[in-house]
Amino acid sequence: MSYAATLTRTTVEECVLGLLLPYHRTAQATASEPSDHPEQLAQIRQFTEAGETIVLTLPGFPCKSPNPAKVLGHLPDEGERLSLRFLDRLCARVGEIYEPGARIVICSDGHIFGDLIRVPDDHIDAYGDELRAMIDREGLRHVDTFDMRDVHGDLDHDTKRELVTAAYAPSLDTLRAQVRAGDEETLRLYRGITRFLFEDTADFTGTNSALQRECKRRAYGVIARSRAWGDLIADCHPRSVRLSIHPQRAGSEKFGIRLLDSADAWATPWHSVLLRGPGAGTRLVRRAEAERVGRLVEREGRASHFEVTV
Repeated sequence: MSYAATLTRTTVEECVLGLLLPYHRTAQATASEPSDHPEQLAQIRQFTEAGETIVLTLPGFPCKSPNPAKVLGHLPDEGERLSLRFLDRLCARVGEIYEPGARIVICSDGHIFGDLIRVPDDHIDAYGDELRAMIDREGLRHVDTFDMRDVHGDLDHDTKRELVTAAYAPSLDTLRAQVRAGDEETLRLYRGITRFLFEDTADFTGTNSALQRECKRRAYGVIARSRAWGDLIADCHPRSVRLSIHPQRAGSEKFGIRLLDSADAWATPWHSVLLRGPGAGTRLVRRAEAERVGRLVEREGRASHFEVTV
């Protein structure tokens, strides 16, 4: 008899979700309980009722920000390494309370909007290849990857983007109407992505107001393609616990997950560098901030992260 059979299903589901709750990425000020997340409990139940390995999907790990004031380069570094180790350990902990365990599928979304965020496709390929190599080097047994190569093979990147967008993306007019109507989730995403696009643009020669207008325009395209990618993932992985790198309120279809500590609820390893403080403390910050207070550390011959010196 499986371990799951020795407990009530509700207990198993709540215990699994309880492992995720300390890392819930949300804009809400108050902590939540498992019962506040019926969508995730139902998603987990699909697996526990069948006694199967729980599959979690996470769109993210797209590519590095193109702004050199924020990151060390275009390849994964210590921020990604620790994030992947965290996700692998989280799945291993699920296995300690639910015998079939869990695995997470990293659904790298860089190519779906690479042209809109102004990152070359060859940099996105290099990032993804190094991410998979990192998973192998670290021996992460619970982490898998998925990207557009798994969907459309060797087609050129523009064609892949066109196919996914045509099949799944909402219209830009629909998104604009949702923002104008004050739809909470769309408006929060629109503002967050506009901010990222503004901060990630390092070579714009016009005024800040002109850049802001351009970023607002591009933000709608990024949201449309991000939703297209999410729907494609749902088709390819119809049964999964759907995670998000973006803040999500309790009760949402997706569960926002925080990979590493940061003062910014939107911070990710691919928009930041890792700053290691006294003792074992680490946090994500902009490269320019890390350079003011720390020294650069290399790992395997490449820039990796910063350590506090002042």
